[in-house]
Amino acid sequence: MNRPIRLLLALVVAAAVLLAPAPAGAERTEIRLDGVDVRLRDGTRQVVTVNRTAGYHARVTLWALTGDGWEQRMRATDGRIGYGGLVPGHRRRQNTGTTPSGTYDLPWAFGMHARDDAWDLPYRKVRRGDFWVQDNASPHYNRYRNQRQGGFRWWLPSSAANASERLTDYRSQYEWSIVMSFNRGQVRHRGAGIFLHVNGSGATAGCVSAPRWYIARLMKRLDPDHRPVIAIGR
Repeated sequence: MNRPIRLLLALVVAAAVLLAPAPAGAERTEIRLDGVDVRLRDGTRQVVTVNRTAGYHARVTLWALTGDGWEQRMRATDGRIGYGGLVPGHRRRQNTGTTPSGTYDLPWAFGMHARDDAWDLPYRKVRRGDFWVQDNASPHYNRYRNQRQGGFRWWLPSSAANASERLTDYRSQYEWSIVMSFNRGQVRHRGAGIFLHVNGSGATAGCVSAPRWYIARLMKRLDPDHRPVIAIGR
């Protein structure tokens, strides 16, 4: 084969490589939406971004992946974060009022109502005696558990460092509450019970919150088949 033909074939092959679609699984795993860095999971098609705007205030936005890219679906400008501000997730400490920055899964939800058929997320209705365990001595740390099951010091007063959250004490904020995967590995003293829930009267103790209308609509839109995540930053 003479040199001009070899050169022509090389150019054709190079063009084919450049124009060929990306192989499966080669999509970008990190993107930036509304100024927040997002680390995508395989199959993620829904993202909630939390952009701290000032103090404990934040802008909370739902995004969906379409054929044209990431499109905004819903936004609340009066979201809230912890009174202690943001801190990288691996540096967070319990009882500091800080919200962990980073990207986390949104795997399931709980709340004060019976399950609605319009919800796709796995859901648990809060019952009497249900707690979110924040007792560092418990093997059930950072888990949902009823006091009748035992295994944690549910009787500790709320002022105690290892007090757990009695979920029925927060009927307004936890009317609907979407669980984040923060500290899924149960690292002691890092923190427990970080959710996306309904706004209270001010800052949270480390969760992210948004207006009631927003969380109510979000419950109907999040789809576990779309591997939803929440990305927190500024």
